[in-house]
This record gives sequence, structure tokens and C-alpha cells, in this order.
Amino acid sequence: MRDVEAGVLNAIDEAETVNLLAETVGVPSVTGTDAESELQHRFARLLTEAGMDVDVWKLDLAGLAARPGFPGTEAPRSEGYGVVAVTEGEGPPALALQGHVDVVPTGDLAKWEGHDPFAARISGDVLHGRGACDMKAGLVANLAVARAIRKAGVRLARPLAVHCVISEEDGGLGAFATLARGHTAQAAVITEPTSGAVITANAGALTFRLEIAGRAAHGATRHEGVSAVEAFWPVFQAIRRLEAERNRDVPDLFRGGGAPYPIEVGTVRAGDWASTVPDLLVAEGRLGVRLDEDPAAARAAFEEAVADVADPWLRANPPVVTWPGGQFASGRLPAGHALLDEVGRAVADVTGARPAEAAAPYGSDLRLYAAGGIPTLHYGPGDVRYAHAPREQVELRELREVTRALALLVVRRCGAL
Repeated sequence: MRDVEAGVLNAIDEAETVNLLAETVGVPSVTGTDAESELQHRFARLLTEAGMDVDVWKLDLAGLAARPGFPGTEAPRSEGYGVVAVTEGEGPPALALQGHVDVVPTGDLAKWEGHDPFAARISGDVLHGRGACDMKAGLVANLAVARAIRKAGVRLARPLAVHCVISEEDGGLGAFATLARGHTAQAAVITEPTSGAVITANAGALTFRLEIAGRAAHGATRHEGVSAVEAFWPVFQAIRRLEAERNRDVPDLFRGGGAPYPIEVGTVRAGDWASTVPDLLVAEGRLGVRLDEDPAAARAAFEEAVADVADPWLRANPPVVTWPGGQFASGRLPAGHALLDEVGRAVADVTGARPAEAAAPYGSDLRLYAAGGIPTLHYGPGDVRYAHAPREQVELRELREVTRALALLVVRRCGAL
């Protein structure tokens, strides 16, 4: 096995991997766009060239939306594709490497300081661009491992699977569809950015929508009306109190990482005329779900906090709470599962140090795989603090280390003939 491991490691083409990452960043695969589908087909072709049996299918969007456990979506879409590649062999894959192709929008282009977000820029040992760390570096690492196994001429004793999914950023439709199609594995590693750590648990996140009523009046006689903006303020304060309460007692895996269950109001819209007292405010945001908490209980706690605001106007005109968009439950790797030690040993053999174990305050596809009976963790290149930001970047050193660690993990977990 040592010779097999050395052969696979030597077969990793680091320059080719960096070039592929730059090309992949160049595809503007924002969630729900045609480019998302384009990148799925590109990875299907590359995985076929790596000698894997590839399943490509068009998602039945209406059928998936009607299935129990549908995770919700936020971005409009007219189509979506699934891509799963598997090496030859009997039985279910011993391991699946999973990554999502979609990225969030760029935001204000002026914040990119003249740099085209979808033109990868390398400065020293850092590659910049939208999706560089979340999570195209992880996607490329997965493909680089598959390529190295084929180039080294290694036949795995048990199958390896590579899952490429869409729509992770707005709920996890791609992972949901992959599992619904019957694809499975004995364990999975999602190569989301982890800064060298191993993430074994995710908090959840639920998208909420608040409608706060006011009473319209002319701005010159504003006291005849009730401003929905002013009515929202005590509701916002109640949300902040709820956030503090839900973050008082947190698991040790979250220690040192700030509030693991944040509640954030992301958008606020009110009024339709500058000189009219606004009669409606609509706020949307995300509610953090505690580890192992039923999402229904999290929703109930939020609705109760909003309904209990001691304000006469709100008592007579209670806020309306709905739950559109992505709905992420929490998830975790089962305690004591061998995958954690297997990944730890592979990382240590590459870097010289065991990775720390931690939990993440954001939702991910981990919870869908875990709920589907597939023990899953995160380990991938990049720092999540750069995700979704105009400074998004990934250290190429991390890309190299993660690719090599994953290669060792695959050979050891799948075995060689």
C-alpha cells in the first residue's frame, strides 16, 4: 500500500490542478444561472475523462419540490443537473467526495478594486476570484484525486464516488436530488473550506420573512399614521434578545468561534413614497438552528419572540412570519465514527500535524447526507471568512495539501487491487 500511495501522490499534477481552478473560477456559475448547468456538464466530461462511470441527469424540479424533506430554494431557476461519477467495483462506494458548483453573486463590483471577479488572479501563492474558496478549490481537489488515481494506474478495491451538486448556496437542492436518485456511499467528505480543520458538525439556518403593518398618512401629518419602520424597531430588539438567549449555552465544538447560532436581518424594505408614512415593512433574514434542534422548534421560538413584543400597535396588528427560501437543519458526524480518525491520519501524514476538530455556524449539505444515513464531515481548502466576500481567495498551499490528504484517504479507505 505504501507503493500505491506514493504512486498516487506522485501522479498529482499540481500545475494542472491550479490551471483547472483558474478555469473553473472563470465560469460565472451563480446559483440558478445557465453557467451553473454549464459547469456541471464540464465536470461530467472531466470525470468521464478520468475513467469514471458518470451519471448526468436533468432534475425534475416540480417532483423534487413535492417530496418530503424538500430543502427549499431562494434563487429562481428553470433547470438543474446532477452529476455523480463512480469508479468500477462492487457494492456501494466506500467514500464520496462532494462539492457544489454554484457560487453567490459578486455584489458591488467596485469593491473588487478593478479585478474581474470571474477572472482568476494569482498573487504569490494565493488565487483570487469569486468561488475560489467557496468552493471551487474543493471541487478541483476532488477531480485532481480522481485524475491521479487513473494516471497512477491504480484499481480501487471498493468504489470511489465524486458528487458534483448545484444549489447548495440556497438550500441544497442538488444534494437532495442526488440522494433522491439513489446515490449513496459508506461515508462522505464535503470539501468546503475548513482552514485546515475538520468540521464534524454544522448548525442550521432557516430563512424567515417578517411583515410589519403600519398605517399610511401624509408625511406632513405623520402623527395621524403609524410608521411600519418605527413598529419594526421593538421587533428587531426582540430578535437580538432571542439571539443572545439561544447562544448562552453552546457545545464545546463551537468554543472560540463567536455566536454559533446568529440571527441576522439581511434585507429591509418599507414604504412606496417619500412623503407618505410607510404602511408596510418587509424584512428577511436567517435564523440559526442549534445543533440537534428540530427546525420546527427553532421556528416556534422565533415566532413566539416576535409575537410577545409588548407594544399596543403590534398587539392589535401582529407581525406576520413566514419561512420561504432555504431551510437548513443542523447535522453532525456520528460520535466515534472511524472517518474522523481516517481523515486525521491522512492530513497528519501530509502536513505533519493532526487537524483540529470543530463545528461550523452555517448550514451545508452535510445535514442532508447525514440524514440520508451517510456519515459525513467537511475538510477542504480555503478560509470561510473569505467566502461570499469581494476579497474571496484561496491559498494554493492549502489546495495542494488537501488534494494530497484526500488522495491518501481514498487509497486507504477504498483499498487497491
